[in-house]
Amino acid sequence: MQSYRARALVVRTYDFSEADRVVVLLTSRGVVRAVAKGVRRSKSRFGSRVQPFVLLDVHLYPGRNLDTITAADTVEFFGAGIIESYEHYTAASAVMEAAENLSLYEGELFDLTVAALRRMQHSPYPTAVLDAFLLKAMEIAGWAPSLFDCAHCGAPGPHEAFHPAAGGALCENCHLSGCATPPTEGLRLMWWLANDAWDAVDAASSSSEFTDLLSTAHQLTKAHLQWHLERKVKALNFVDSGWSQ
Repeated sequence: MQSYRARALVVRTYDFSEADRVVVLLTSRGVVRAVAKGVRRSKSRFGSRVQPFVLLDVHLYPGRNLDTITAADTVEFFGAGIIESYEHYTAASAVMEAAENLSLYEGELFDLTVAALRRMQHSPYPTAVLDAFLLKAMEIAGWAPSLFDCAHCGAPGPHEAFHPAAGGALCENCHLSGCATPPTEGLRLMWWLANDAWDAVDAASSSSEFTDLLSTAHQLTKAHLQWHLERKVKALNFVDSGWSQ
């Protein structure tokens, strides 16, 4: 089997044998699990580069269960602006974990993840950047929430009910038991995030209700993701803990 090169984001790592480390990489091919041999030794050639929030140019040799990283060069480091802040760090970690869980969608998701980390470095609203990523990732996956028209009958909105199982916003006639009843401004904020309308988000940030709307948008985005993904994104628990601090 021939070796190959790829641009890759380090999603997570864990120790393997005495000196090696398994590295989970998000690439345009999807998720690749590879072993970086000897990187836990102080004289490792590229051990310091194989870390989360680093975009790498990696050289890989295919294996039966794990590929082998034979070279790794840093292309871009996203840690600055992220690792210094609890809110930024937890939001960026949730981006990476969700990207791994959604990796079936490959190329588009890789580019989306890189763009999210880039914006996360400089944004005063890291949770909003996370939610924008999740909403766009769900669109790629084919189960983005309806945020204006009724998800059931298509009646034009805005509407004041939301149910993940039904597909998002619901009109009065399609209202289900257990629906959330967010303000229409919360769904509008989600639409802005899903469509990269950051100028509108910045303009709304001066409102006294902006923090509450961010919280509403985040909870609805998370609920929709977890319902359709059918598994927990554990890092989201740490993101939520930041709202209570």
